[in-house]
Amino acid sequence: MTFYPTDRLALFIDGPNLHASAKALGFDIDFKRLLDEFRKRGLLTRAYYYTTLVEDQEYSPIRPLVDWLDYNGFSLVTKPAKEYVDREGRKRFRGDMHIELAVDMLELAPRLDHAVLFSGDSDFAPAVAAIQRKGVRATVVSTIKSQPPMAGDELRRQADSFVDLADLSDIIGRPPRDRLPRFLQENSGAPA
Repeated sequence: MTFYPTDRLALFIDGPNLHASAKALGFDIDFKRLLDEFRKRGLLTRAYYYTTLVEDQEYSPIRPLVDWLDYNGFSLVTKPAKEYVDREGRKRFRGDMHIELAVDMLELAPRLDHAVLFSGDSDFAPAVAAIQRKGVRATVVSTIKSQPPMAGDELRRQADSFVDLADLSDIIGRPPRDRLPRFLQENSGAPA
């Protein structure tokens, strides 16, 4: 990735796509580290995170993340997931934020030098092309190192640069939790 210290940057994170990519690579994203990393690379104007939420659910596994992001420097863009019944009669939810993300990219483009899209979905290729015509450089972050690859060829070709998420795992990944903290080791009988 080529960044300049005076670049006006914005991050556009397709939450479900980034989550699936990181999971396929076997690590979790540390969003504080991600934000800190891009603040070092230029003038970070916005960090958008897009996701759908299931409403009227007693517990949502994504709610703690969404709340944390909202209080820690991310601009959250959410909408309710739509409920449907699949062929086997099971209740399912679907929803995507493609239109919202593309519109935000286009609206913010006149005030940006560089947009970083965290998604491998080739549906975003036309939006990337549109901001490039406005003079904005576009970096796509996804992965081709997973099986199956998560980044579409059309989007990778359209981007000014492509960064494989696997290459960022040491920078923005959560440290492994395979060892207990020292005070727990001393009190649990676990090996140090």
